[in-house]
Amino acid sequence: MSAHAGSTLNMLAVLLLCASVAPLRAFVEELDDSLLEMRQIEDIWLIKFYAPWCSMCKQLDPVWHQIGSELKSVGSPVNVGKCDAIANAGLAKEFKVRSYPAIFMWKNDVKYLHIGPRTGDAIVKFAHRISGPLIRPLTSLKLFQHALSHHDVMFVYIGASSPLKGVFSAVAQEMIVSTFFFSASREVLPKAVSLPALPAVVVFKDGGYFSYNEMSDGSLKAWIKRERFNNYANVDSYMLYAMGDSGKMVLLALLDDANVSQQNLRYKSLVKKVSQDYKDVYSRNIHFGFMEGDHYINGLIMGKLGLPAIVMLNLSTDSYFLAPASLETERHLLDFLDQVLDGSIQAHGGNGVTQRVRRFIYETKVTLLPLFAEAPLLGCFLLGLPLGLVGLVCFVCRTALSDRGGREDDDDRPIYSRRQIPEKKSD
Repeated sequence: MSAHAGSTLNMLAVLLLCASVAPLRAFVEELDDSLLEMRQIEDIWLIKFYAPWCSMCKQLDPVWHQIGSELKSVGSPVNVGKCDAIANAGLAKEFKVRSYPAIFMWKNDVKYLHIGPRTGDAIVKFAHRISGPLIRPLTSLKLFQHALSHHDVMFVYIGASSPLKGVFSAVAQEMIVSTFFFSASREVLPKAVSLPALPAVVVFKDGGYFSYNEMSDGSLKAWIKRERFNNYANVDSYMLYAMGDSGKMVLLALLDDANVSQQNLRYKSLVKKVSQDYKDVYSRNIHFGFMEGDHYINGLIMGKLGLPAIVMLNLSTDSYFLAPASLETERHLLDFLDQVLDGSIQAHGGNGVTQRVRRFIYETKVTLLPLFAEAPLLGCFLLGLPLGLVGLVCFVCRTALSDRGGREDDDDRPIYSRRQIPEKKSD
């Protein structure tokens, strides 16, 4: 093949690539501060805020254009845009952007922050959830059963209009970011669903259902936060973070994903069995689940556990509990749970000042050690730069204090001119 033919083929490949990317980019609008004045109240926007130097933002960019194309192809009312938060500080300030990339939905002048995985599926589900009605009506048995088959956890208001429905709507306004909310009449429910009184808010999960009771459950918002997860789940870092806001502790079987052993399977099945058989005893206070790997947990405990392991987490205080002996049987695990709940086992970790300093040092070490191994010069620069700045600040402060002290000493001494200094008299 001649050089001319090769260059022609290369040019055609570039043109084909540009042609395939260009339509996707047409579904994503580059936004600036003018959106604050030009946006209409009925507009719904899905916005990615990025910084030009942010590598994660660049990795998300092709996914973002796929999202724009997918939402447009299904006729979604959502407009998809992206905004350089550095160049457009006004729009970034309006959304209180603190990190990059930050993903928001803007609907009816309410801003919803996406806190889930940065995957196309998760973001599209987030967009569909926010762009639809806050409370989705289920108008037939078939529609109810369809919704039930597509949602692991469903919160349903049942009955006519009431003050309870107003509270339910207010909670939906705030929590639609992470949870679907539905409404139905008694007539569309399966016959197996028996309710003592209406109106009612009912959660359907784990193959069953139960109603909210203000006397025993407290506020509706707190109850929904506690119950919006299955009793036993495959937990990732995003779900674990959200569980920390529920007020419950989390019992996890930490599995060695690189070595599937019998101990892995035994711990996993043991936690699942206790979560199911003793749900009425522990579900009000504890979430149950399993997590593959220990990377997220290592940062909390500032160390490494031998995997597989079972650990209880109190995410509201950043503390954790370990069993004093090996958990070989169901009885062992039940004793461990009871001892944690009655305070017989001391918690490790915490979020006090000392623990925060230790955690900062640990996270810095974990971040820098691999960097030193791969790029020693860059690691020395990154470590030396902040230390040098701290040293410079200390030097400047010390110099300023010394100068100030010197001036104060001078001010304390009497001021004489040469002619005013009294001469020593001779005898």
